[in-house]
Amino acid sequence: MAYMTVETRLALARMTPVHHKALVLASVTGEVQTAGVHMLQGQDALVVMQQHFCGRDAMTETLQQLRCAKLRRKFSIIRPAKSIELKSFTQELSEFLSCPYKSNQTESELNSVCVTAGTETKRVRLQFCCNATESFILTKHNTAVNQTIPYETSTTKTYKITAALHSMLPEDIPWSGQRLGQCAVVGSGGILKNSSCGREIDSADFVIRFNLAAINDSDVGMKTDLITVNPSQLGFKNLEKNPDPLLERVSVYGNATLIIPAFAYTFCTSNSIKTLKVLKSVRPQQPVVFFSPSYLRMLDRFWKGRGLREVRLSSGFIMISTALELCEDVHVYGFWPFGSDLQERPVPYHYYDQLKPHRYMHKMPEEFVRLLQLHSQGALTLHLQPCSSPGAALENHL
Repeated sequence: MAYMTVETRLALARMTPVHHKALVLASVTGEVQTAGVHMLQGQDALVVMQQHFCGRDAMTETLQQLRCAKLRRKFSIIRPAKSIELKSFTQELSEFLSCPYKSNQTESELNSVCVTAGTETKRVRLQFCCNATESFILTKHNTAVNQTIPYETSTTKTYKITAALHSMLPEDIPWSGQRLGQCAVVGSGGILKNSSCGREIDSADFVIRFNLAAINDSDVGMKTDLITVNPSQLGFKNLEKNPDPLLERVSVYGNATLIIPAFAYTFCTSNSIKTLKVLKSVRPQQPVVFFSPSYLRMLDRFWKGRGLREVRLSSGFIMISTALELCEDVHVYGFWPFGSDLQERPVPYHYYDQLKPHRYMHKMPEEFVRLLQLHSQGALTLHLQPCSSPGAALENHL
């Protein structure tokens, strides 16, 4: 038996169950005050724990739970991405992988983030701010003929909705009035390369993808319900006379809805409307919808008010925010902004090419630390490792 000091033995003789519980803190702090009776330090505290927690296994489990709680608290606090030292960050994140995931149903239902002002913490619903279920795309229901809408990124530019465009808008948001169950939001990050996550992604009720990214059975799956399209991808020559290149590009996603930021910038609008018109006539089974610029503006203000300073939110962060409103359970794949993975192996920017990260448009690390916060709060599940290995996600299913 390990040695205990006389002072420790005297303190133990006067311990209550409350004191026993207090001793658990020794694993984190290295010392604990037992209700003003005595200070147990270092090895003494561990000896007491070992004797009062049903042996070594129970003590190890208790220590692990406390360590996980400490990591969960740490990752729930936003810190500037530029302050991250990648090596220590990934080491702690890897350790967090072994911790049981704690889904927070209240957090998910509130679709909220924590905002701390002084000592007061309040929860702010995304729905109260932005109301994706009613306003995240343009519809006949929320947009009128001759209505003037703003451009997302301009304080002066506007667009007047013509009768022709209005006639091509959907009647309403296809998913309003219902929750979408488990959603997989699949980013294009190189961390998905050789991940074997395809089957897991395809098992989701609703799958969201980005920028007409390549799909495959093994790593990213094939199922697609909603996919964003960058207007720069729509510059097909003579599109109305020769739609075949466009049809070939989008048909691989089945009848997935294509969502386009047609009113992000003025140069996006013409090609976006042409694409809507062509697909409505030659491929009507494939819906095309436009982001509401007013919704994107509200979402931008929401996150700016919480410290996220960007030229423009990435399409990935936009759709994760939307999914938090539309879906019962949000699983996020392929969002990793660093040049090496958790094992310090180099990863490309995208899983389908060898590009290196570029920082001129989106501050991906700043968005990522907020995703990590949402994960630590139990609002979503962030997957960062191959799905074929134990502990493949930050979620450790119990």
